[in-house]
Amino acid sequence: MTTKTQSFTRREATGVIFVLSMSIPVLLFASYADAFGAPRLEVPIAVPCLVEDLVHAMRSMPGGTMLPTAPLVAVNHTWATVTAVICEGDEVALIPPVAGG
Repeated sequence: MTTKTQSFTRREATGVIFVLSMSIPVLLFASYADAFGAPRLEVPIAVPCLVEDLVHAMRSMPGGTMLPTAPLVAVNHTWATVTAVICEGDEVALIPPVAGG
């Protein structure tokens, strides 16, 4: 669930730029879910934002110090780089390192 607040920026004449203060839902798995104490977080951040902005915001939350600088992130079921844009309604997941044999 995405929660909107009253804060936004709007520029219309030369183009439209909306910056809404929202919460982005983030799915967490394994060690990340353990560190944050939940399998899903609502991260308050202005959107649109970059993956690196979201990770930075998460690192400041309780449990966030265990995140690497650039964790594996998927946006809408597709691997995302740190410069990928996250928009309202996107599904974001942080994937912890895995080992196999």
